Amino acid sequence: MPLDATHHQPVPPSARTWPEGFLWGSATAAAQVEGASHEGGKEDSVWDAFARLPGAIANGETLKDGVQHYHRMPEDVAIMKEMGLGSYRFSTSWSRVRPGDRGPNAEGLDFYSRLVDELLTAGILPWLTLYHWDLPQALEEKGGWADRDTAYRFVEYANDVYSVLGDRVQHWTTFNEPFCSSLLGYAAGVHAPGRQEPRAAVAAIHHQHLAHGLAVNELRGRGAQQLGITLNLSNSIPRDPSDPVDLDAARRFDSLQNRIFLDPILRGAYPEDTLDDLEQFGLRDVIRPGDLDIIGAPIDFLGVNHYHDDLISGHPATEHDDGHSGGATRPTSSCWIGSEDITFPSRGLPRTAMNWEVNPDGLRTLLVRLGEEYPTLPPLYITENGAAYDDVVTPDGAVHDAERTQFVLDHITAVGEAIDQGADVRGYFVWSLLDNFEWSWGYGKRFGVVRVDYDTFERTVKDSGLAYARVIAAAKYPDLAPANA
Repeated sequence: MPLDATHHQPVPPSARTWPEGFLWGSATAAAQVEGASHEGGKEDSVWDAFARLPGAIANGETLKDGVQHYHRMPEDVAIMKEMGLGSYRFSTSWSRVRPGDRGPNAEGLDFYSRLVDELLTAGILPWLTLYHWDLPQALEEKGGWADRDTAYRFVEYANDVYSVLGDRVQHWTTFNEPFCSSLLGYAAGVHAPGRQEPRAAVAAIHHQHLAHGLAVNELRGRGAQQLGITLNLSNSIPRDPSDPVDLDAARRFDSLQNRIFLDPILRGAYPEDTLDDLEQFGLRDVIRPGDLDIIGAPIDFLGVNHYHDDLISGHPATEHDDGHSGGATRPTSSCWIGSEDITFPSRGLPRTAMNWEVNPDGLRTLLVRLGEEYPTLPPLYITENGAAYDDVVTPDGAVHDAERTQFVLDHITAVGEAIDQGADVRGYFVWSLLDNFEWSWGYGKRFGVVRVDYDTFERTVKDSGLAYARVIAAAKYPDLAPANA
């Protein structure tokens, strides 16, 4: 377990006093867990279509069955209650709510209504994400996020969901990780829809921002009280802080990973260096008068997804470096449009099964930095944090995942240290509740704190889930918590 910034021995999560009302949860995404990909009126999303492309998904796997959350939802909620979760962060599927984007699908909306009722009956706060990457394929065929009209279609979809769930759902997240659904989907081509068109990717970034702002204003007008967005954020660390080449590479990486998303939402403007860097790809061309006022609409919370740091260099990779293959946030240089010379040197840190560095103190650094750099920063929630590792299943059915357990506990410790340093963090959601379809990696990478047997779909709470449940119980009942948990 890492030392904190003052080099004192860290306080274990179960021995810490957490802020009153601190929210403990877990998260999933509709496309990854629901299955039933063409049941209940649902039609193709971009991920359904992408998965049919030869070589797009590891082992040719698809979203058809997911982990059957659509059919096993009450069982999954019962597991959440058993673990003591205070909140469940889930996404609604645009392609289930508006198949083919023709109009609201009552059967699809009914599933989410039953899910919300099940959660509330179990005493679990529903935390809804409107967009976790499953654009209806019918809209992609009209241009997708590269087309400005998609932003207005998103507002129609958001209104459909709010009309059915707005009486019971308080927390509304517009987008999850727009970095992935814009740059990885439209520039790198490794996520759906699989395009490699830099200008389309830049347009997608802006149009998703626009969709976010339009939806915030629309739902606020309809009475929504808690509105926000979730971004995947990383520290951009120059390999040699005295080297101008490394410093500029880190600046450009930070621009595309962090500031191109944070600044329009929290400052109402794109960073000038970002506009200059992307001049050839048309970022200025897609911004219309009034757009940034819409995009900068005040939000009530910012969701932070964090998995790893990034050590950055502008020099060619060596045999000891990561190159551009470090994982979901940097699978190929083509997502760093205008910055293809960025490389990722190794620091010799431990790695997860995704080949991502393990450095819990990076999360503390990130949370503190956000508060220092953004005066209008709303309260923060860690909306995703977790790790893929291989499980050990014993003959008695127990699932031992010591590395994931330590990862989760160490990162929760880092959140506590950030709070000690003034970060306004109000909740933590472990990723993921269930093993699931891990996008281009198919079902081969397990992030769940609950194991899913992909043959029988049986659920088993792993050691990491049991440890997380103990942290939650200790936070709720501190007088009963062991001092070293």
